[in-house]
Amino acid sequence: MDAEIQVYLRRRDSRWGRSLMDKPRFAVIGGSGLYSMEGLQNVEEVEVSTPYGSPSDAIVVGTLDGVRVAFLPRHGRGHRISPTNLPVKANIFALKTLGVERIVSVSAVGSLKEEMKPLDMVVPHQIIDRTRLRGNTFFDGGLVVHVAFSDPFCPTLSQLVYDSGVKAGASMHEGGTYLVMEGPAFSTRAESHLYRQWGADIIGMTALPEAKLAREAEICYSTLACVTDYDCWREATEVVTVEMVVANLMRNVDTSISILRNLIPAVPMGRNCSCGSALENAILTSPELVSEEYKAQLAPIIGKYV
Repeated sequence: MDAEIQVYLRRRDSRWGRSLMDKPRFAVIGGSGLYSMEGLQNVEEVEVSTPYGSPSDAIVVGTLDGVRVAFLPRHGRGHRISPTNLPVKANIFALKTLGVERIVSVSAVGSLKEEMKPLDMVVPHQIIDRTRLRGNTFFDGGLVVHVAFSDPFCPTLSQLVYDSGVKAGASMHEGGTYLVMEGPAFSTRAESHLYRQWGADIIGMTALPEAKLAREAEICYSTLACVTDYDCWREATEVVTVEMVVANLMRNVDTSISILRNLIPAVPMGRNCSCGSALENAILTSPELVSEEYKAQLAPIIGKYV
């Protein structure tokens, strides 16, 4: 494996005359239905080669209300990649390489609570992990790292997301627990009732391992969860179907974009949370035991510590 991290740029719009020294410090990972970011100016597509392969798609970098923003469609344009097979390591690593410090993930979810209705928006604070087939750490060989994950979403960024939703007039819910299931099939009735007993509020397939990998990369991460259905626990409603999810997704897209347009200009340049120093006391392996190849491979993430 090439020890150097190579960033390949492919110019798509000659209007963009800036280099990557003008870093996009903010990124949006678009979920189902959100495959592009309207309103971006001075746009260029960026292809990033990572030690984990290629990201889900080319990363679109542009300016929105004076702020440099990176946009990545999680499932690829045309929705080509299922949740289990998402190249999440490549996605997060690529955004880190470009200089991103904050990520807002837009995600479709089912509701496990009566009060969280379809078309509502939720900014969760906690996660329950029910995935089992996904690599969830950058440090699976050559380095032992234990990051703190008691609060999986950045509280500062999450508050900004919630406030932006209120400003946009969306029906918002602050807090709650996001249960991340493996998929791609939806829940059984028994599972849905069990998750409600556990105290979960919403259910989806994509917040993990994104949140864990973002924490390891010292990137602030928050989720704007768009409720599309009541899963299958609620007897008074029909069982969730793809048609139902897609229909509500498309109705949520405009709301999501309005929230993001409020959010992006409101994000301050500096960070006052602990996300940016998540690895400071988390690396257990002695630096002299880490190979030079491994150091070079993960330089964007561990370079200031090892």
